[in-house]
Amino acid sequence: MPALRIALNILLIIVSIVLIAVILMQDAKTAGLGSAFGNDTTALGRSRSAKASKEAKLQKLTIILGAAVGVIALILLIIG
Repeated sequence: MPALRIALNILLIIVSIVLIAVILMQDAKTAGLGSAFGNDTTALGRSRSAKASKEAKLQKLTIILGAAVGVIALILLIIG
């Protein structure tokens, strides 16, 4: 059991770090000055839909990783 607990603790730390990175990669919900001037494209010329698709993927990944952190924490609580 101690080996399982150590492995789950390491997995929890890794998943938490990835979750933090994914959250930091997301854009803020407020658009700032770009929306005031009607900016619909990014600096590299990608359309807004490509950016929205990336944001949707990051949001889904955030939900999945958040649920994984919760499940791992509950498992650690049960076996602890």
